[in-house]
Amino acid sequence: MSGRAPAIGWSALTVAAVVAACGPLLLQLAFAGVAIGVIGMAHGASDLAIVAPRRRPLFLACYGLVCLICLGWWIADPAVALPAFLLASAIHFAMEDAPEGTWVERVARGVSLIATPATLHAASLTVILQHGGITPAMLPDLITGLTWLGGIAAAGLLALAIVRRDPRLFAGTAALLLLPPLIGFSLGFLILHALPQTWQRCERIGCMTAQSYLRAIAPVLGAAMLLVLLIGGIVWRWDDSGVRPLFAAIAALAMPHLLVTPWFEAEAADPVTTPARSVPV
Repeated sequence: MSGRAPAIGWSALTVAAVVAACGPLLLQLAFAGVAIGVIGMAHGASDLAIVAPRRRPLFLACYGLVCLICLGWWIADPAVALPAFLLASAIHFAMEDAPEGTWVERVARGVSLIATPATLHAASLTVILQHGGITPAMLPDLITGLTWLGGIAAAGLLALAIVRRDPRLFAGTAALLLLPPLIGFSLGFLILHALPQTWQRCERIGCMTAQSYLRAIAPVLGAAMLLVLLIGGIVWRWDDSGVRPLFAAIAALAMPHLLVTPWFEAEAADPVTTPARSVPV
């Protein structure tokens, strides 16, 4: 039964992605909200667990401060907040997703997760970014740059995946390239970043199974999901399409994960050594 669970989960996720990809923007936003804001958030929900206990009060204070600053920035100037969030995310993906890779591969991975969705879906991404707060004057140059950078990065990563016989890299990059932007990014984010990071965190905090990991992070994950809903509701008054509320809510929790956690992580206790196991992804 345990061996079938990941296959069933991926099958359900794939079917949901295909259905959402054929649906309206609101359905795509709903899929992205669940994929990124629930499934993908699980790896960040263990941030507190990997910080040394004596440093946790300061960590929580810094985490909350960055979250509030990010929310205020999204309300005051989303045209700057959104590109800044995309750039910070690209840097984070580049640093985390191929730690043993060359600098070229790491840059390509960071660029691809952000830019590849523009390659075949420039018009759709234009609408999404405009709802997200990018001004019309900025959009043409931004979309053109993302289209070229994403296409080049995707071509290189697909070739690398074939050479390495790496199905994860191939599937994640193909999803980014072929599916509509919100769906493609959601699947690419899960395949290439969130789920591999989740299994690393699972081993680091000494959890032998996904179920035990979810039990360990359940209070934090539940609080994060409530915070996402609260922030989304606050930003909804500026954009009732749902795009900016989703971006703002995810960014308000992601930016502390990107900026605060690395400073405290170095002083955390040594990773717990656990018996080797296969990763069900």
